[in-house]
Amino acid sequence: MSPRPELIVVAGHVCLDVIPTFPNRTGDGPDFRPGHLVHVGPAVRSTGGAVSNTGLALHRLGAPVRLIGKIGDDLFGEEILRLFQSHSPTLAEGMIRIPGEITSYSIVINPPGVDRTFLHCPGANDTFSADDVPTASLEGATLFHFGYPPLMRAIREDSGRELVNLFRRARSQQLTTSLDLCMVDPGSESGQVDWDAYFQQVLPLVDLFCPSVDELMWMIDRSSYAAAEADGGFQPGKHITLPLLRSLAEKCLSRGTGIVAIKLGDQGLYLRSTSHEQRLKAMGRAFAHADRTWLDLELYSPCYQVDVVGTTGSGDCTIAGLLAAILRHESPEDVIRSAVATGGASVEATDAVSGVPHWEILKERIANGWAMQCPVLMLPN
Repeated sequence: MSPRPELIVVAGHVCLDVIPTFPNRTGDGPDFRPGHLVHVGPAVRSTGGAVSNTGLALHRLGAPVRLIGKIGDDLFGEEILRLFQSHSPTLAEGMIRIPGEITSYSIVINPPGVDRTFLHCPGANDTFSADDVPTASLEGATLFHFGYPPLMRAIREDSGRELVNLFRRARSQQLTTSLDLCMVDPGSESGQVDWDAYFQQVLPLVDLFCPSVDELMWMIDRSSYAAAEADGGFQPGKHITLPLLRSLAEKCLSRGTGIVAIKLGDQGLYLRSTSHEQRLKAMGRAFAHADRTWLDLELYSPCYQVDVVGTTGSGDCTIAGLLAAILRHESPEDVIRSAVATGGASVEATDAVSGVPHWEILKERIANGWAMQCPVLMLPN
């Protein structure tokens, strides 16, 4: 029996997801051209954002979590509180409700077999700051995870000053720190941020950096991103290659992070770790028992075979599996397998987290021979 994981604090972006369902249809998929009507089924309402997706996935895995997010006093805010309380009465306690502010929401267009599209209002997330995570909320925790700076105005401004202050406070209490991103809307304020300069300030304080490949390319390798877009979009093996992944990972490690785990969508997860022993020793409580097997790692895992119902939040759930496995002191190889297994389970349901099982059930499924997909990526050695 693996040890019970310690408390994880998950803070940052939270919203209400409204997800139209798509009934079975004949012929081709939905036609989203302007002027066309698309018949949909009942809408699924669920909490969304990193706080919800990663936090609730950790809760479902059996990890103790404390969630911290900012909402308004409107109907969407009430629904977020109700949905959190439906999982556990304590999960809503860290929600900061501000009179007069708008609760963030997303309309998630997620047809079966097609990657999702979001229509998003950031709402109260724009005013979230380091002061919204009081020091007392970090007490007793082992790991602090933060998600979605691009959708949080105060967090992304001033080269990440607020996030730097927040991570410094967490590290002063010996917490391991973790950071997740989300895609940037190029036409928004977030699209004008110098993200490479941002990472130079923030990443030295981030022990685990968990971006997706397209987010990271857009932020620090715009030429590769533009070339892939001009060539019809990302194609595994053509635009996502081992040299590209190594280049992206090395840029992140050179800017100070300890481990970078790059999410590859339905192609799995790629992980690189620092080669510097002193950086590993500075990774906080979650890595207090880590040995040299965590040094200078390069690991890849494809996804497990699943029947995809919806991909909303799958990357966030992958991170939840990664964090849960690290806090259970799994080997690096088992950590990456647990991560993609959690992400795989999540896509077997319409919303982000209801497909995620308890940890012991997930591990039993792996042990019983859960088959992996044959990867398209060519990653020798």
